[in-house]
Amino acid sequence: ARKSGLEVARGEYVFYLDGDDFLEKNAISELYSEAIKRNADYIIRIRLLFYYGGNRIMELKVIKRVNPEIHPSAIVDPTAVLHKNVIVGPYAVIGPNCEIGEGSIIDAHAVIAAHTRMGKNNHIFPHAVIGEEPQDLKFQGEFSTVVIGDFNSIREYCTIHRATGENQETRIGSYNMFQAYVHIAHNCNLGDHIVISSFSGLAGHVTIEDRAVIGGMSGIHQFVKIGAGSMVGGVSKIVQDVCPFVIVDGNPARVIGLNSVGLARNHITAEVKKELKRAFKLIFRSGLKLDDAIHEMEQELSSTPEIEHLLAFLRNSDR
Repeated sequence: ARKSGLEVARGEYVFYLDGDDFLEKNAISELYSEAIKRNADYIIRIRLLFYYGGNRIMELKVIKRVNPEIHPSAIVDPTAVLHKNVIVGPYAVIGPNCEIGEGSIIDAHAVIAAHTRMGKNNHIFPHAVIGEEPQDLKFQGEFSTVVIGDFNSIREYCTIHRATGENQETRIGSYNMFQAYVHIAHNCNLGDHIVISSFSGLAGHVTIEDRAVIGGMSGIHQFVKIGAGSMVGGVSKIVQDVCPFVIVDGNPARVIGLNSVGLARNHITAEVKKELKRAFKLIFRSGLKLDDAIHEMEQELSSTPEIEHLLAFLRNSDR
């Protein structure tokens, strides 16, 4: 509803109200007056406190305008929104209905094509292309988006395409590194702290969970899920879901073992690592069918967030 509303909104400001919020009489007019008086681009962290007797405290945090730095040769569509301290390099292009978050850098010749929203402190390196139409014969020009979080490093010649399907999105989380020439296709959903090495490609509808690592020149088949904390070896062909916390490698890929280095880097405790080793043996070395292995894990293993996540992944895996 908010996305649709922003498409048709007209005026100086947009006000968001959740279903469980309560506004006092004249609240919006007071907020508008404060915004005009302080020459604010927007007001955030609004808190209305009510006490018995009608006493009220209103807390406002006002964001002052700090103009983006746009190179004279760059092309920025009039509908694009650039927040404070954004830097747009020479010959970069930012297309219609794009939003670039505070402190982000769009380097020379990078293209943010259309309908792309990114958060703060992202760095888009030269010649990367984000928000172009999907390479999908089903795409008929419908409205779709790319949504990107914060603190991502998207290196040279990366491509991230919009989704197929009305109001669908390709979603990227935060703190990710996509090395040069990585391709992320339509409708992919990526979490946080992911590393994808150069020349790797994700087909449509791929899901990658937090803290996964994809080796260089790997290919990920459409609809595949890559589990949290897993690692895909370089030049691998991935046509099935990759279990969380494991290493896979090869063409076709096979499970090599538990991702011990990844577990250590993510500060997984020795007790949890011991339980994950037991889970690994039940899934991949016991000879049990998957449903039976899941049942054994439910009965034998301690309930930790990692084990519960692993069980949920296995229950919902369809590849």
